[in-house]
Amino acid sequence: MKFISIKGAKSNPGHYSAATQQGNFLFISGQLPVNPFTGERSRGGINAETKQVLSNLDNVLEAAGANREDIMKVTIYISDISLWDTVNTLYKEYFGDHKPARAVVPTNQLHYGFSVELEAIAYIDKEKED
Repeated sequence: MKFISIKGAKSNPGHYSAATQQGNFLFISGQLPVNPFTGERSRGGINAETKQVLSNLDNVLEAAGANREDIMKVTIYISDISLWDTVNTLYKEYFGDHKPARAVVPTNQLHYGFSVELEAIAYIDKEKED
């Protein structure tokens, strides 16, 4: 198993990796709206939080040599389902025509009081790269 970290990111305070890779499968840990390079927490509302989470996802994918189109499954945790339309709009802009499988899990509380967290599973098709 390979442990993925983001080059230049601050050290992770928790006991986990940004992602793990086994063969072609990439398992991306839950991404909170925290800038991985500065440690700054996003506090600009659901728009800013969602944009930071998606940016973090890009950083992890890049560190693993993958891209958005490699994502097969996404799980989104949201602290207030009334915010869903905003999250879904930004999610749709992020993925464009790519539509991975998805689950949305309403929860009453997320770490640090955030409103959104996202985890993903990707499959890196090594034959496609050759």
